[in-house]
Amino acid sequence: MKKARIISLLIILQFILAVNVPINVCFAKGSEDEGYLETNANWLEYAPVDTKASFDVEAKSALLIEFSTGRVLYEKGPNERLAPASVTKIMTLLLTMEAIESGKIHLDDKVSVSENASKMGGTQIYLAPGEIRTVEELIKGIAIESGNDCAVAIGEYISGTEEEFVKKMNERASELGMNNTHFVNSSGLPVANHYTSATDIAIMSRELIKHEKILVYTSTYTETITEGRKQPFTMWNTNKLIKFYKGCDGLKTGTSSEAKSCISATAKRDNMRLIAIILGAPNVAIRNREASKLFDYGFARNEIVKLSDKNEVVGNVKVLKGKETSVNAIPKDEFLILIEKGNKKGIQKDINITKQINAGFKKGEKLGDIIASIDGKEIGRMDIVAEKSVDKAGVFHMIKRTYKSWIGFGNNVDE
Repeated sequence: MKKARIISLLIILQFILAVNVPINVCFAKGSEDEGYLETNANWLEYAPVDTKASFDVEAKSALLIEFSTGRVLYEKGPNERLAPASVTKIMTLLLTMEAIESGKIHLDDKVSVSENASKMGGTQIYLAPGEIRTVEELIKGIAIESGNDCAVAIGEYISGTEEEFVKKMNERASELGMNNTHFVNSSGLPVANHYTSATDIAIMSRELIKHEKILVYTSTYTETITEGRKQPFTMWNTNKLIKFYKGCDGLKTGTSSEAKSCISATAKRDNMRLIAIILGAPNVAIRNREASKLFDYGFARNEIVKLSDKNEVVGNVKVLKGKETSVNAIPKDEFLILIEKGNKKGIQKDINITKQINAGFKKGEKLGDIIASIDGKEIGRMDIVAEKSVDKAGVFHMIKRTYKSWIGFGNNVDE
């Protein structure tokens, strides 16, 4: 009996070494649709929302998007290249938050203000040459007061010179797919060949909002600087919507003779966040009115529905020739869809997962997808991925597993 088992194990070993069957998994390709912000960022792509609005916006350009899906809810000249004024500082803040997240700089770092930064003019907190301010204070100066001096000071601290920082701004814009943008300075002060578009502002605004800490600063209405100052300086947020529009907590305004009145505003109600862009409004009052109108339109007509949590286990996939015999299948991200209010009951969710996969894959390997539909029309799709990596099993690991199965200690045998 013992001799027979040994012979059987040798046969199995020969089979393991000789056979390697590839598993080909086919996934349905999602349909393309219009009405979504195109960006290199990983945005979701579907939403059954009517984008045809019966009203106009009193501005050169306007855009309304839903944050989590990237769905465009309203647009007017979204790709027109226009001067953004201080809305430029969204990119300045984005690079600053990314530098903090990477550990390159810290909120409590002390920054010595250069003469160049101190003489920017325009809106400022009146930094003096040699004045010491923390990174966090400079962020507040940008987010609340829209300080041009703060924007230059933080750029110089991150990159050495403003010119080098502006180079990084343009590189980041290119990475994000901001195809109608060119920055010349970090503040947005009027200068030739400095432009962007409503679409591009929406892209960088969404990227900035991913750093949720920034909303603490952009939603602060007033703050006073006292330390290191002979006279206290009180900053007042240039975005009055944070005080007067329910749910508004950012993001950045801009005004100049060339750009007129501009804003990238964001507001959240329940689990839906909107971003409204206004460029070239005649004045601040009209800018705020039109941004509010876009918000009202978006919140009144639409809602976000969550179909799956990010780490929700939606299935289990058999692993062939691995150190583990199975792996959990989870959504790649939180699965949210945007629908018109009243359509929630008609949503159908289908989960498609491969039955098995060869070992040697990494965490995040695609295993299938979740498809949402209404009346047979696909309205959303989310990848299903492996919860963790599974390495290939060695020969002796496979022999041990097979032997245990033979003598009755386990039932997991790779096929």
